[in-house]
Formats: sequence, structure tokens, C-alpha cells
Amino acid sequence: MLFAKNVFGLSEVKIVAKTLIAGRDTGEWVDLGELKEISGYAAAELEKAILIQENWADIVVTKEFGRKSKAEALGRITTHTAYHAGQLALILKYGEIRLG
Repeated sequence: MLFAKNVFGLSEVKIVAKTLIAGRDTGEWVDLGELKEISGYAAAELEKAILIQENWADIVVTKEFGRKSKAEALGRITTHTAYHAGQLALILKYGEIRLG
């Protein structure tokens, strides 16, 4: 959602990224239903933002990754998402559930 808003200019996107503000995992986003809802919203907003782009060579500047073209920024979100998908795969493969 931050990419849709800050990189691709979709100003109506509403997100408060508490983990970014705190600089760490705050342990607040643990409800699976809520996370699925947020994920669906994020996917829809990012798709909308991508579809309205006209010049992928335009330069954007953000605090997180500096100066990049919109095309490079899209590559950044793609690799970042793949990184987190890999994290989840490792959790599913090697993690264990502890109840109580």
C-alpha cells in the first residue's frame, strides 16, 4: 500500500504502517482474518496504481530506497514481496506451532 501511495501517487490509499513507524515488529498484526483483508486491499490498490501509470521512466524519490524510476520501483516491490514469500515458506517448512 505504501508503494501505491508514495511511489505511484495513489493519494487516497489509507495505511498506518506501525511497524515502519516503530522500526520493528510491534506484534500488533496477528489476526489472520484482518491480515487477509489488508492483503486483499493492498493488492487491489497496487493494481489500480500500476494501471494508471503513464511514464515508467519518471523518477520518484523515497526515504526507503532513494531515487528510482517507476519501473525500477516496481522491480523493487516485486523482489521485496518475493523475499517475504520466501520467509513465509521457511516458516511453514521449519516452524512449529506451540499451543498454551
